[in-house]
Amino acid sequence: MKTLHYFITTSGLLAEEESVLKQLMQSIEDNTIRHLKSQNGSIRFLDDEIDKIYDFILSRRDTIPKRLKDKLFKYMCDLHEAIDNLNGIHVHRTPLSLKAYCKVFIYVFPLIYAPTIIFNIGENYNHMAVYFVVVLTEFILISLYNIQNDLEYPFDDKGLDDIKLEHFKVLR
Repeated sequence: MKTLHYFITTSGLLAEEESVLKQLMQSIEDNTIRHLKSQNGSIRFLDDEIDKIYDFILSRRDTIPKRLKDKLFKYMCDLHEAIDNLNGIHVHRTPLSLKAYCKVFIYVFPLIYAPTIIFNIGENYNHMAVYFVVVLTEFILISLYNIQNDLEYPFDDKGLDDIKLEHFKVLR
């Protein structure tokens, strides 16, 4: 977005054309950020926003030189590819079967682990110590599951480690 912004600013376009392109870019930027923060998987509306720039450039065949149009199209292709890559990160998650397996393991683990340890070390040891180890292990497993959940949604601004999309805006 920044590269396209700089190119439009220094390309020698008419002031009106530059203003319209900047408004269209701002709309793409805002909609991309809104999309990444939501749980919606469809990016059809983003494709439509990008198409508006293509349509605008094509409608100005007479005023925009061919060399300039070619560069604009190249930068727009790069932008579209970057948006597709971001959407790929946004949409693809851990398979549901793996998450279900983790949850089942978290719930079943203490029921199997504690009796097994007690059986192996014998009845003479302190059972509370065994249950403490099981609860501690369970706490670690639940924490890892929660970390996995937080890492799956890097754009939702719900964790300290999330990607701060506002830092990547053209006009910060």
